[in-house]
Amino acid sequence: MASIIAPKMAFRALRAAPRAAPWASLNAKLPQAQPAFRRFFAAPAQEQPRLRLGSTAPNFKALTTKGEIDFHQFIGDSWTILFSHPADFTPVCTTELGAFAKLKGEFEKRGVKMIGLSANDLGSHGEWIKDINEVSSTDLQFPIIADADRKVAFLYDMVDQQDLDNIDQKGIAFTIRSVFIIDPSKKIRLTMMYPASTGRNTAEVLRGIDSLQTADKKGVATPIDWQVGDDVIVPPSVTTPDAKKKFGEVREVKPYLRYTKH
Repeated sequence: MASIIAPKMAFRALRAAPRAAPWASLNAKLPQAQPAFRRFFAAPAQEQPRLRLGSTAPNFKALTTKGEIDFHQFIGDSWTILFSHPADFTPVCTTELGAFAKLKGEFEKRGVKMIGLSANDLGSHGEWIKDINEVSSTDLQFPIIADADRKVAFLYDMVDQQDLDNIDQKGIAFTIRSVFIIDPSKKIRLTMMYPASTGRNTAEVLRGIDSLQTADKKGVATPIDWQVGDDVIVPPSVTTPDAKKKFGEVREVKPYLRYTKH
């Protein structure tokens, strides 16, 4: 009888024992020198914001080349572009930041603030800016976030899966080239993501801003390759009679595809 009871008691004890989290064994295998990477890798999925279009841009505090900022306070009531870079003193990033710096006046005309991010500290940023200004014959004025621990990079999911698998010598992933266009209500309106090998197109970032601002102001949509001054599209939700009252001339290609002057 005792031989039957003992296994039952052992089984009950086993069932009552606390179970380890499913990722516990994985954490045990990770090197202790990688706290930042491990923290984000092991965090439950719900802790990672879902950065959908129309969602509120996550707020954060960070050190920048222009001082410490609260990101939402930095945005204020302006349109804002947040764009990230893998590292200081890298060739593609140097050309990109120089190009954005040269377009300072164009962004200001549209009421847009720019803020960059690179996965290095402030001391490195300061020296790098000297190179950027020299290479591009410009005077970079917008702030660059110091994100050496990749906190903002992970918050905005600016990390390539390949870099998660092949982390750097510090045990954390490099940051990819991301662009977030954020409106004055702090909503994410447009995103672009590029691999480290591909430099961005500043003209397309400006075109995206122009399209969003035109759509918001006029209640229209913009077609493929649209530029300021081109015809715009009447949304399907607006009837043709109402469109003619609102916009004047309406050119109908199909009942669902109608153009009007910008």
